[in-house]
Amino acid sequence: MSRNAHTSTPINPVLAARWSPRSFDTTATLTPADLTPAFEAARWSPSANNNQTSRFIVGFHGDETFNKIVPTLAGWNAAWMPNAPVIVVTVAKVLDAKGNRSPYAIYDLGQAVAHFTFQAQSDGLYVHQVAGTDAQALAEAFNIPEGFEVFHTFAVGKLGDADALPAELAERENAPRERLPLEEIVRYDAFED
Repeated sequence: MSRNAHTSTPINPVLAARWSPRSFDTTATLTPADLTPAFEAARWSPSANNNQTSRFIVGFHGDETFNKIVPTLAGWNAAWMPNAPVIVVTVAKVLDAKGNRSPYAIYDLGQAVAHFTFQAQSDGLYVHQVAGTDAQALAEAFNIPEGFEVFHTFAVGKLGDADALPAELAERENAPRERLPLEEIVRYDAFED
């Protein structure tokens, strides 16, 4: 079954093929070199005033970093993410040199992750972003300095078999992909009352 998006107009095939699986190939081992192009894409994503506020902590399955991340996973994420080859913690530098909060740091981090995701998908890897992690526990585990904040985590790997997931997650994995219609999310005038 194809997981490609059914778009209202043609888009880049990499974007149409992108989706967020929960089942990753547990036999596929990734290395830092496998992720370098995606991190390079993240590095070159747009950044307000070129502040470059995005940071990443990378754990490879079974290493010390990965093992620090896993206990912070919440809800359903704890059922499938520990099987991913890689889990990445995203961190944003939210305070500038004067101690002022950057209004764009999280936005820029989102752009960096989007660029990472596009490049990873281009390279045959899948990314699944989650908010269900304990940011405070991650900040403590990785000694995040003042002025920086943990935002979320994401899993990276090659696509695995959905049947390896618990039944409820396998069902969600195989469910049709859905999005709001374009007309509902794009406006060319004010919102109606």
